[in-house]
Amino acid sequence: MALDQNIGIAHYDAPEKDLYEIGEMPPLGYVPKQMYAWTIRRDRHGDPETAMQIEIVDIPVLDSHEVLVLVMAAGVNYNGIWAGLGQPISPFDVHKAPFHIAGSDASGIVWAVGSAVKRWKVGDEVVIHCNQDDGDDEHCNGGDPMFSPTQRIWGYETPDGSFAQFTNVQAQQLMPRPKHLTWEESACYTLTLATAYRMLFGHEPHDLKPGQNVLVWGASGGLGSYAIQLANTAGANAIGVISDESKRQFVLDQGAKGVINRKDFNCWGQLPTVNTPEYNDWLKEARKFGKAIWDITGKGVNVDMVFEHPGEATFPVSTLVVKKGGMVVICAGTSGFNCTFDVRYMWMHQKRLQGSHFAHLKQASAANQLMIERRLDPCMSEVFPWAEIPQAHTKMYRNEHKPGNMAVLVQAPRTGLRTFEDALAAGPKT
Repeated sequence: MALDQNIGIAHYDAPEKDLYEIGEMPPLGYVPKQMYAWTIRRDRHGDPETAMQIEIVDIPVLDSHEVLVLVMAAGVNYNGIWAGLGQPISPFDVHKAPFHIAGSDASGIVWAVGSAVKRWKVGDEVVIHCNQDDGDDEHCNGGDPMFSPTQRIWGYETPDGSFAQFTNVQAQQLMPRPKHLTWEESACYTLTLATAYRMLFGHEPHDLKPGQNVLVWGASGGLGSYAIQLANTAGANAIGVISDESKRQFVLDQGAKGVINRKDFNCWGQLPTVNTPEYNDWLKEARKFGKAIWDITGKGVNVDMVFEHPGEATFPVSTLVVKKGGMVVICAGTSGFNCTFDVRYMWMHQKRLQGSHFAHLKQASAANQLMIERRLDPCMSEVFPWAEIPQAHTKMYRNEHKPGNMAVLVQAPRTGLRTFEDALAAGPKT
C-alpha cells in the first residue's frame, strides 16, 4: 500500500478582497486584511455559548519563523472550554491580548511563510501540533523543549488558535497531513494523540513496553481511544475504564484487552482520612476495583502504568492499583485539581507520579507518522459546522458528546472532502 504523496494544488481564479466569507477561498497565497473568528473576551468569560462570539479581526503579521495557515477544519478540546470559563486561569493573564481565539488542533494549507522558513512552502497541506517555544534555550537545543520556560500551548496560552479562517503558528508546529483522511478527520487528532504518545512513551524508564499492562481512564474519549491504540502498536495491553455501558463495545473495538465500568464501584473522589471507618470502606471498594483489573490481567498482576487525566475523582485509586515500581502519569484534572492519595503505598512500593504535558515535535511527529501509515484511526465521532463551534464545546462540557474526537469545519465547505480541489468545487462560487 503506497503511503501519502504530496500533489500540488491546481490553478484557480479568485478575486482579491479584504475579507472573505466562510468557505470562500482567496487566491492561493493572497493574504487578506481581515478574517472571521470565534473570539473570547475577558468580560464574557463563562459557558462556551456565552464566551465565544463571531468577530471580524485583523490577520496577524508573520514573524520570520512563523507560517500563516488557511484553516480547513479544527478540533474540539477541553482547553477551549477552559479558555471560555477563564479556568483554571484566564488566557488573558498569560498572553495579555485583547481577545482570544481558541482551538489547538487544525488541518489546513500553508498560505504564507516568514522570511526564515525553509521546510514549508505555500500550498503544503499540514496538520498543526500545539506546542510553541522560543527555541533559544538549552531545553530547546539538546534537551526537552517541554521543559523550556518559554513553552506554551497554541490556542490556549496564545491568542491565535484555530477557530478562525487563518492562524499563524511557528514553522516547527507543522507536520504533513495524512492525505487518506478528510480535512475534518485530519483536524481532530493531533492534540490528544501526541499527548497520549508522550504519556505512554516519553518518560523513561517507564515507557510502555511489549507485554505490559496500562489502565486507561476515560477510555472512550479522545485521549483514551488513542492510548488504547498506541498500547496495541507497542504490543502492550490496555484495560479501559468507562462510565457508560453503551461505550463498552467502542472501547473493545479500539483493541482494549478488557473494559471496566467505574459505575460498578464506589471509591471515587478525594481520599477519606486514613484509618477512619470511611477510609476502610473506601479501601475495601478500591480493592474490589483492583480485583476487576486482575480478572483481566491475571490474579496478582497489577498494572505497570496508569494513564490518568480525570484527576481528583480517580487519583487515589490510580495510586493504589499501580504495581510496585510502576508509574501513574497524569496530564489533566477534568474532574478537579485537588488530588489526594495514601502516600504510604507510594513510598513503600516505590511508585512514580509523573506529570505530562502535551509533547515536543519529535514525539508529535512520531505519533503523526503512525497516522500517516494508517496504523491508527482518528476516531472522529462528530463534525459540526462553523456556526456551531460553541455548541460543540457545550456538548463536551456537559459530557454529552459521542465517544472519540470532535471536529468543526472552518474553510472546508462540507464534510467528506480530501483535497483542496474538492473544497474549491464544493465551496461558494465567487
